[in-house]
Formats: sequence, C-alpha cells, structure tokens
Amino acid sequence: MPKSPLKIVVLLSGSGTTLQNLIDLIDQGRLDARIVGVIASRAGAYGLERARKHGIPSATVLRKDFADTPTFSAAVWTQIREYDPELVVMAGFMSLLDVPDDFANRIVNVHPALIPAFCGKGMYGHHVHEAVLAYGAKITGVTVHFANAHYDEGPIILQAPVPVLEDDTPDSLAERVQAKEREVYPQAIQLIAEGRVSVEGRKVHIRQGNA
Repeated sequence: MPKSPLKIVVLLSGSGTTLQNLIDLIDQGRLDARIVGVIASRAGAYGLERARKHGIPSATVLRKDFADTPTFSAAVWTQIREYDPELVVMAGFMSLLDVPDDFANRIVNVHPALIPAFCGKGMYGHHVHEAVLAYGAKITGVTVHFANAHYDEGPIILQAPVPVLEDDTPDSLAERVQAKEREVYPQAIQLIAEGRVSVEGRKVHIRQGNA
C-alpha cells in the first residue's frame, strides 16, 4: 500500500515564502507531505495569511511574551504536539528553540551558506550574504540540516553550492541563494518522507532508491 504523506508542522516568523513553496509543491504532487499546522513567533506574520488561504490550521506563540528560551520553547512544543507531526520544518523561524528528546532529528532547517562557514548566532538573512561578500568568498550555497538546541550545529542532510559573482550585491546573491533553497529544502524533506534518511552521530546517511 502507498505510504501516507509525511505530516509536517511549519514554524515561521515572517512572510512565509518557504511555506508557500512547500504548499505549491504538495499541490503539484512533487512533495509527499501534508502540512498539518503552521506556528508563527511574530504577530502579523504574513505566513499566517498564507496558511489561512490554504485552509491550514495555524497558531501564534509570540517570542516577546516569554522571558527566556525554555519557557518560550515549552509553549511552542505544547502547540506543536497538538498537531501531532512527524517532522517540524523551520521556515524563517527567527527564535532559538529547545529540542525535546523525542524530536531529535525530527526538525529541519535551511541555512543560506555552506555550514560550517558563515553560520552561528547572528548569521541569518542578509547578514550571511554581507559576510560572504566582505570575506571575498568565491562560493557560498545552501545547507539543509537537522536542528538542535544550538544555531546551525545539527547534522547536515544536503548542501548545494552557489557561485559568488564578481558584481554581486547582498541582494543579488540572496536572490540566487533563495532560488537554490527552493530546490534543495523540498528535496531533503522528500528524502525524509521516503524513509531514506538516517542519522549516525553527526553523519546523515541517505539510502539510494525508495525505502
């Protein structure tokens, strides 16, 4: 019998372009997943409107309402568990989140550089592209990784390079990196949906063919 679509919850803080990409790919039959919930950490995040338009349940857990990461994380996980997902997908979620033991290697994130370069606390969005250009790097890229309780430290699932051009600006570089993200992030989620991903320490193994 065919396997049921992978149940995912999407965490976001802003416009929800990654969410929209996943919705579109699911609708096109190119991603074997079902988005069972969307959670935003900021009021008015447009990603919530995208969820509403597509009939996806959503909730807001405001980071500013909590004094520290543990109390915020507890509130987020209470909400996540209501949706009962198999995988949590971070899609521009701008807050650090503690990871409970039962969700180890069940949370994915995408970073706009080739980890371990240009990553860590404070390295997000345009900060990354500005740092790449200031350093004079010739190649940057995209990293999809499992998220843990530290910024950009979880096991790496997929990476893809993006060349840095001579006349690049942070905006032009960001545009090409984001285009690569729209390809690579769903690929990683699809591999998980097919049961082809396993983790051994820091190493992620990807089996050939469907499980």
